[in-house]
Amino acid sequence: MQGKVEICGVNTSKLAVLDSATTRRLLLRVRQGDKSAREELIAGNLRLVLSVIQRFSSRGENIDDLFQVGCIGLIKAIDNFDAEAHDVRFSTYGVPMIVGEIRRFLRDNNAIRVSRSMRDTAYRAMQTKEQFIHEFGKEP
Repeated sequence: MQGKVEICGVNTSKLAVLDSATTRRLLLRVRQGDKSAREELIAGNLRLVLSVIQRFSSRGENIDDLFQVGCIGLIKAIDNFDAEAHDVRFSTYGVPMIVGEIRRFLRDNNAIRVSRSMRDTAYRAMQTKEQFIHEFGKEP
């Protein structure tokens, strides 16, 4: 991945990683409206965003753009996650939210307006191609 150490002005080698107990405690504080806990939770999960955007780095999009969109997905996941209602780790909930936000960006980020059904078809074709490459180690 290009610029692995520095993305969007963030030094990725110095990102904090939160353990699950700390994450759970911060999520409970976020549900109570604690803004500092929310900021700490966002900063502590930026590596999660980095791990997700690596899947999309071969698509020719700017890594900084993908990182920013992934951060939006992370923020949405933090705001919508209810630690008491969901008996799963935050990352289990957060990764699909981040992936969904990135996919939406990739699908809708075009200069030429293409119908949604056509974009969905193209996206499914791309997914199938990537799966083929992953399974067989060669281009279809």
